[in-house]
Amino acid sequence: MLTAKDIMTKDVITVRPEATVEELARLLMEHKISGVPVVNEKNTIVGIVTENDLIRKNKRLHIPTVIRLFDAYIMLGSGKAEEEIKKMAATTVDEICTKKVVSIKEATSLEDIATIMAEQHIHLLPVLSGSTVVGIVGKADMVRAMTYEASK
Repeated sequence: MLTAKDIMTKDVITVRPEATVEELARLLMEHKISGVPVVNEKNTIVGIVTENDLIRKNKRLHIPTVIRLFDAYIMLGSGKAEEEIKKMAATTVDEICTKKVVSIKEATSLEDIATIMAEQHIHLLPVLSGSTVVGIVGKADMVRAMTYEASK
């Protein structure tokens, strides 16, 4: 049975939290990749950033709905609006990256990886040894692995 170690990309391109959004965009385009782990100076993972984060930065702002109930005005979705504004004004990777990183270990099975990707709508999974990135598994790696499994 194949595991993350068998299918992961071992030469992982990473980015620092202080990198600019522009530097990130260039890095993704230059290497033709969809995202990268964000690591600190000790190479410990602190987040993950993808093309979707860059796209979200440039989306239209949804203005919260205000309703009147008796004599009070209630803003619906105001917490989300504040978060959206912060991401739209972001200039560094740290400001747009996802900090709650879903990761896997080298021994994670192909089935578990597929389940995580499908159920959590995640297309890029860092492979960690402790808190250090040792690889990364993306959709293309999964497709390649399925092709390999089918040819056996």
